[in-house]
Amino acid sequence: MDTFDERKSVVLCGANSYEKKYYFNSDFSKLPEQVKDSLHIICVEFTEKCGGTFLIRFDEEGELSLVTDAEEADALYDDIGAELEIKNLQMTQRQLFEEITLFYKVVFLGEQIDL
Repeated sequence: MDTFDERKSVVLCGANSYEKKYYFNSDFSKLPEQVKDSLHIICVEFTEKCGGTFLIRFDEEGELSLVTDAEEADALYDDIGAELEIKNLQMTQRQLFEEITLFYKVVFLGEQIDL
C-alpha cells in the first residue's frame, strides 16, 4: 500500500487564520492572474469561515489535495465543518482544480497530453 509522503508534496497556496496570512508558491507564477486571484479568495474565505490552516497542494503523482488543520488548543475550529467545506469546494471548484492539476502535470511533471 502506498502512503502519502508529505515531504514530497508541493504546496500551491494556503492561508493561516492564526497569523492572518496567505501564501502563494512563486513557482506557479505562470498561472493566469484570474486563477491566482480565485485561489487567494478560496484560501482566505476557507480560513475565515472554518479557522485553522488550509493548503492546496500536489502529491508526488501530481494529484491535487485540499488540506486543513488546526492547533490543538483551537476550541473554535470545527473538524466536521471544515471537511464539509472541503467537499463543497471540491464540487463547486472542480473545473478550476482540474485545470490547475493539468497545468501542474504538464509544466512540473513533464507529462504529455493529447488534445
